Amino acid sequence: MAKMIENEAMFKTEVLESDKPVLVDFFATWCGPCKMLSPVVEAVAEECADKVKVFKLDIDELGGIAMDYNVMAVPTLMLFKNGEAVDTKLGVCPKDELVSFISQ
Repeated sequence: MAKMIENEAMFKTEVLESDKPVLVDFFATWCGPCKMLSPVVEAVAEECADKVKVFKLDIDELGGIAMDYNVMAVPTLMLFKNGEAVDTKLGVCPKDELVSFISQ
């Protein structure tokens, strides 16, 4: 299951200092496409738990982090490795596409 990023300290320890790749779903509660993508993100979080950690980040709660990574639209999926954002995917996508995005 994808966990919520609750504050900047949690983002730092769970995402930037992770020894595993991390997928962050930047979303907003008012965003229709974000709601459509949420079950896909949850399914990938369970299916790929051995390969990647999955987190959700509400841009209205933690807008500073979203601004730091130039998140201009939601949903935005960002893949982090070794503390760096290495790839970004915008919008809704099917599960197989998200799995291949993580696996690349």
